[in-house]
Amino acid sequence: MGPKIRERLFAGAFPVYAYMYTLRPFMRMNGGKKSEIEDFVEVLSGKNLSVREIEQLANGYFRGPESFRDEIRRGHIALPLKRMREVPEAAEGCNEFERTLLKDLEITQKYMQRVMGKSHDRRLESRAFHVQANLLTGGILSRESAFVEALKKLHDRTGQA
Repeated sequence: MGPKIRERLFAGAFPVYAYMYTLRPFMRMNGGKKSEIEDFVEVLSGKNLSVREIEQLANGYFRGPESFRDEIRRGHIALPLKRMREVPEAAEGCNEFERTLLKDLEITQKYMQRVMGKSHDRRLESRAFHVQANLLTGGILSRESAFVEALKKLHDRTGQA
């Protein structure tokens, strides 16, 4: 925990519970950078937000699009919170196929973040790892443009809702 965060927590400007149980998992599992966590705490400190509101904003900030992060960084909290409240917790009103695709998208996002966080680790040094990783990344990269195109089309289609 950096001095900025410690100061905010001890001053009561940011809930300790939200830091420990909402933000710390983003640092450990999702490859969240310390500076991103500090920026998030800094922006939301003193706003008298509930732990639930901080959790909603954190999910959007660390898992959502760059535009969502930009709004929060600029201190515009009301609009992102409104958007997060409009998103149902469960896939209510979705058929089985839609729920399956939503789960696939969540898993894809989760593992993309994990790979980005772990790919720079100095412990990745064995020859066996390098050979296998090179084959797998080559296969993934060969499908990159088709995957991104499908994702963009889905994003555009679903943005009409």
